[in-house]
Amino acid sequence: MTATPPRETATPVAPATQMWPLYAAGFTTAFGAHGIAANLGGHSDDAVTSLLVLGGLLALYDGAEVLLKPVFGTLADRVGARPVLLGGLVAFALASAAYVVADSPGWLWAARLGQGAAASAFSPSASALVARLNPAAKHGRAFGSYGFYKSIGYTLGPLLGGVLVWAGGLRLLFVVLAVLGVAVALWAAVAVPHVPPLPKQRQTVLDLARRLADPAFLRPTAALAAATAALSVGVGFLPVSGAAAGLGTVATGAAASVLAACAAVVQPKAGRALDDGRLSTRTGLTAGLLTTAAGLACAMLPGLAGILLAAALIGVGTGLITPLGFAALAASTPAERLGQTMGSAELGRELGDAGGPLLVAAVATTATLTYGYAALALVIAAGPLLALAALAAGKSDDV
Repeated sequence: MTATPPRETATPVAPATQMWPLYAAGFTTAFGAHGIAANLGGHSDDAVTSLLVLGGLLALYDGAEVLLKPVFGTLADRVGARPVLLGGLVAFALASAAYVVADSPGWLWAARLGQGAAASAFSPSASALVARLNPAAKHGRAFGSYGFYKSIGYTLGPLLGGVLVWAGGLRLLFVVLAVLGVAVALWAAVAVPHVPPLPKQRQTVLDLARRLADPAFLRPTAALAAATAALSVGVGFLPVSGAAAGLGTVATGAAASVLAACAAVVQPKAGRALDDGRLSTRTGLTAGLLTTAAGLACAMLPGLAGILLAAALIGVGTGLITPLGFAALAASTPAERLGQTMGSAELGRELGDAGGPLLVAAVATTATLTYGYAALALVIAAGPLLALAALAAGKSDDV
């Protein structure tokens, strides 16, 4: 039986022209999610009539992703990631255009649901193509760059989205998203090569369950979920702490910008360090989780210094975790199952995105927001601290 050659020798490094559309797809999903979410409450009084309605509109996008990302990831493995990427981008543009044409509260709900479903298709497909188009030895750089541009989307979404809504209302923001979806789809159709699906053995539900329960999948996915939970809490709750401390909107907005900027800067550096052998996945994920937990602990400190320090540390921690987590998933997954793995990992991230704020809010409701930060910090730090303790105990037994 002939052994399959490792991916790093069989796959050349993809030229930048093939990667840029994938980075643009990552930017699109991040910009679309945060650009609209940050501006729904204050600029759509006809559609958002209560906090309950606002919560429902915000949950539609993430709810569609939770349900559909594993489905579209599996489809990408079956028919190829490129068609699913292109179809998702076109569907994103059509969903955005639907609200532009109709401009009614009911169509806003439909548009957000459609955008979430479309992002569920092109987001894991883009991640799978990042892995398929590059050798394993370059996955750190590739996912670091992909995460960088996604972080830029998260950063610019609320800012640029607010400017667009101020200039032309919510419809103008949806116009820009529709144009962006079409432009990235055309760019990808021209620049991203066809990557045929690989032959694979039949997989039963039990086989899938075993693979998803493997520590090689669970550890990086749990780290990615923790990073997303902390990121969501930082963006959502640090401004609340700032307002409670008497800080103005400029100062609290700066905190969110510091968080996103640190995450964006660190991701490519972490990816290069992994590829160059200067950083291992285990060490990087452990350091990232502990740094993120330390950032949440700093959020317990009063005043601007505590908020900015928290934002910086959360940004650095999540910037370490994200490219290393995805590179670890790609390294441990058969190439023919990359779409399914990336879709399932994205599901874990979405659960962290929802679970982190819910945990902090639940604790803050019964105690204070300070205790909410502490609770999430303990949850995130527990895993790496236990692992370090076990490692130390094992070394002491060997002496």
